[in-house]
Amino acid sequence: MRRIAVISGSAEHTSNLKRRLGVFFAAEFLRLEELSHAGPEDFVLVDINLKDTTQIDSLKRWLQQRPQHGQAIFGVDRGSRHDSIQAYAIGATDVVSRPIDARLLLQKFCRRPAAVRSAHTVAKLADDMSICVNSLQDMFGAVVAGKVPDVALLDTASAEIVERIDEDGLGPWLDVIRKHHSQTFQHCLIVTAVAVAFGRLLGFSRADKRRIASAGLLHDLGKARVPVAILEKPTPLCEEEIAVMRNHPELGIEALRDTTGLHPEMLDVVLHHHEYLDGSGYPHGLHGNEISDLVRTVTIADIYGALIERRPYRAPMSGVGAYQVLQDMGPKLDRALVREFRVLAQGLA
Repeated sequence: MRRIAVISGSAEHTSNLKRRLGVFFAAEFLRLEELSHAGPEDFVLVDINLKDTTQIDSLKRWLQQRPQHGQAIFGVDRGSRHDSIQAYAIGATDVVSRPIDARLLLQKFCRRPAAVRSAHTVAKLADDMSICVNSLQDMFGAVVAGKVPDVALLDTASAEIVERIDEDGLGPWLDVIRKHHSQTFQHCLIVTAVAVAFGRLLGFSRADKRRIASAGLLHDLGKARVPVAILEKPTPLCEEEIAVMRNHPELGIEALRDTTGLHPEMLDVVLHHHEYLDGSGYPHGLHGNEISDLVRTVTIADIYGALIERRPYRAPMSGVGAYQVLQDMGPKLDRALVREFRVLAQGLA
């Protein structure tokens, strides 16, 4: 039976947790005020009121003392962005919705952190990335040939990325993506991974994470109709080349015009992921509420992904440095979403 330390907020709460966890865990229950008398175990469950900030700092410091590969799973209210963001900011390695299902919790604790995964797991990441690259190549190839992209390939790649981010986290996935030679495919996969990780942070359902993964994979499909000499240029683009590149959102919509089975939200992302809330974006200069929440989210992932990529003419920015760029863009981006993105950026410092 797996031993865990449980941080619970009240006597009644503790009683309910004991009843739910007893079959699967040997649990030691601690109150927040008792943390100074014991160090964190390898496995910690935190189930407290995350809206009460009075003892958050002490809990965060306590969790920082946990073993190198220790796991801390937080109970959160289902669908609560606030709880998920607060949990990861404090030190969560994962979250689980209330009421806590002991069987699901056991599955989460049985997953090994990415840092101690075997060579076999690293190889599995590479294999899954290859599936996604092949799907992208086939979809881009269809567009170049004037054919309709295969939506089934999109669904397969989206599911693979969501599963890998859920299982292994963003960092290991990015490490594998960055080894891919194609700048265009690398960018699509990095943006998609960042978008999925951001959705996970925001408490998205599995279906919503697959939806944002599909949007990420499709967002630059129009680049299939941009000359390769511009697309893969090893130096910064000149003004004329930038003008050509800026056509890719409309080229993407044109390429997907006859594709069936795509939700309108996907097409919205393809066409408008370079729009800014202040009206300074392209191709339509949209303002404020004219830009959907999904587009706003993918736009942040797109900008951030481009900044942390390795380019032939510049080194990648750090996670924190790229986040500062997002902040500096001010009214161009959704400020509330940018604030929530901070936790993800800090994890890639």
